[in-house]
Amino acid sequence: MNAQPVIITQPQFTVAATPSNVWQTGLMDCCSDCGVCLCGSFCFYCLGCQVASDMDECCLCGSSVAMRTLYRTRYGIPGSICSDFCTTLWCSFCSLCQLKRDINRRKQMGIF
Repeated sequence: MNAQPVIITQPQFTVAATPSNVWQTGLMDCCSDCGVCLCGSFCFYCLGCQVASDMDECCLCGSSVAMRTLYRTRYGIPGSICSDFCTTLWCSFCSLCQLKRDINRRKQMGIF
């Protein structure tokens, strides 16, 4: 009588995690979270306060170069203070929305 082979391990389905050292969304990905985009459009300072609150900082710092640099260095996101300055100067709305979307995504992933 032939013995049937016994399967000891089953194949695994693995999902690659998003690297935590990159921005979770692009600078111009406003449509990926319309709520953040609308809040940034109609109440920019409220969104800045939300970002600052999420990071336990002063409400006035939410949309600053310092906040973006602090966040970027905290998570090892490549860039420089110069790039942070240029981004917040020429596209402050997109910069702040990107920061808030990133915070939200990292909270969902459990790495914030």
